[in-house]
Amino acid sequence: MDNQYPPEQDILRYEQQRPLPNATAVLVLGILSIVFCFICGIIALVISSADKRNYQQSPHLYTVGSYELLKAGRICAIIGLCIWACLLFFWMVMIFFAIGIDSFNH
Repeated sequence: MDNQYPPEQDILRYEQQRPLPNATAVLVLGILSIVFCFICGIIALVISSADKRNYQQSPHLYTVGSYELLKAGRICAIIGLCIWACLLFFWMVMIFFAIGIDSFNH
């Protein structure tokens, strides 16, 4: 008996690859996290986790270019978070230093 439909693997081969749905948004948020606010970096990492998992489970469905955008956005988000963490640490040290000098003068 001849099957008129191709096997499941052949069906996947005929499907057109599509971009990951949030790759561009993650890249934009990652860049914004470097420039403006660490919240954008947190949002970018949260959004990108689902797309990363989808790509790793079935890479044949998504374009490689969109995965590269996703990785670039994640890297930018991590860099942005590190920069903001360093700035926060710097300001905390400066505040404690200022409080220490003020209490030393009194």
